Amino acid sequence: MAGDPPLVSIRGLCKSFGDVPVLHEVGLAVQRGQVVTIIGPSGSGKTTLLRCINLLETYDAGSITIDGVEVGYRDEGNRRVRRSERELAPIRAETGMVFQMFNLFPHLSALQNVMLGLVKVRRMPRPQAEALAAGWLERVGLGDRLRHLPSQLSGGQQQRVGIARAVAMAPKLLLLDEITSALDPSLVDEVLAVVRTLAEEGRTMILVTHEMAFARNVSDRIVRMAQGRIVADGPPASV
Repeated sequence: MAGDPPLVSIRGLCKSFGDVPVLHEVGLAVQRGQVVTIIGPSGSGKTTLLRCINLLETYDAGSITIDGVEVGYRDEGNRRVRRSERELAPIRAETGMVFQMFNLFPHLSALQNVMLGLVKVRRMPRPQAEALAAGWLERVGLGDRLRHLPSQLSGGQQQRVGIARAVAMAPKLLLLDEITSALDPSLVDEVLAVVRTLAEEGRTMILVTHEMAFARNVSDRIVRMAQGRIVADGPPASV
């Protein structure tokens, strides 16, 4: 609602790889339930920004908070100290990420891939985790593929397992990084249909995509990046 604090607040974010600056003073706020799509040319910093949000990449300066909690660091007196992996685990669990290349465990079935985080991170009893995982795989159209290994699934099916795995954890925020870029064009629509359904349910999402028609139809806001900076931010019709 208007006036509510943003779920995601990014301020003055800077990131370099060696001597190469990638993000320059990036600022972004995302309200609960918003779908924000980041567009821009290759090398503009889109993926790096997503990876900084859940500290898959450390950042050099600035602040990222999710629901009021600083993601990567905590203050000790006048010093900023990087959070330990133990501290980061529950924070990261509030952010589900779906990657370009699926990142499924090849020796685990679709069901086991979705269950893993529920059991290991959420500490859910295995019968409950199995039922929840099976339910999400059913929702993404894979109810008949529960026992299949990733090698037995198409690229589109693997990506839908990745989406089910992320959403099953009930994260506050979903990050989707070019989730159709590794797919055959004939498989893109089946994955985007799942994302469209999640958007209609009011889930908070930040996604990077080159699918402009999809971005226009599903997004509340479009953010355009160029050379590590946000150069436009507004409703799809204006951006």
